[in-house]
Amino acid sequence: MTLVDTHCHLNFNSYDDDRQAVIDRAAQAGVTRIINPGIDLESSQQAVDLAATHEGIYAAVGIHPNSSADFTPSMLDEIRAMAATPGVVAIGEIGLDYHWDKSPKSQQFAAFEAQLALASELALPVIIHNREASEDLITILEEWAADLPDSMNPRPGVLHSFSAPPEIAERALAAGFYLGFTGPITFKNADELRSIAHDVPLDRLLVETDGPFLTPMPYRGKRNEPAYIPFMVERLAGLKQMTDDAMGAATTENAVRLFQFDSKTG
Repeated sequence: MTLVDTHCHLNFNSYDDDRQAVIDRAAQAGVTRIINPGIDLESSQQAVDLAATHEGIYAAVGIHPNSSADFTPSMLDEIRAMAATPGVVAIGEIGLDYHWDKSPKSQQFAAFEAQLALASELALPVIIHNREASEDLITILEEWAADLPDSMNPRPGVLHSFSAPPEIAERALAAGFYLGFTGPITFKNADELRSIAHDVPLDRLLVETDGPFLTPMPYRGKRNEPAYIPFMVERLAGLKQMTDDAMGAATTENAVRLFQFDSKTG
């Protein structure tokens, strides 16, 4: 079974002591592609550098909402330049976050909308962060997706680590987005999340770790890593009454369709 972790922060310092071992364990678990998203200019460049030196590692570049307090339009030029690098498959991680008070809403909106426009310009999908901002976020995404060029209509992006209400899932799917599921899909108290995942069409499901965060059962409380992707696959397979292999194949096919890995290698 060949799997894709569509979201893992491999350049974070929690992997500094054993990053290569983490990548090796992922491969042993069948996870042969990993997308490493940036959260600011520095981490985006680190993601690009890691992708350049490791086969099967890909980058997304962008400014996370919690890093947007000092956002200026000139930063787009740096993101655009990084996005032209082989191995970059998306703009992200971008979005809105009303949980942490790290950036004014006006700055979050400015950074989010500017990077959405850049993604459209570059015909790259977006990796979307949403925390307690669902209504504002989905409204912006619906308006953006409605004006996308034909080449991007089927692949606008993914709402990563989905945790919003069912109606937000429905609106996101209607706008063409994929939904990514992380460790909480395995948690005992996550019945609503599993109900949402059950209703997502098979061709819109993605699996991700969001490592080092959101570790699935039975490793909850420890550092997350791409080798744990099979736990999310197993849980989704059970919800859809499929074999693990069939679910793994479907989520991999979805990731390849959305991120078009083969066109992004050097």
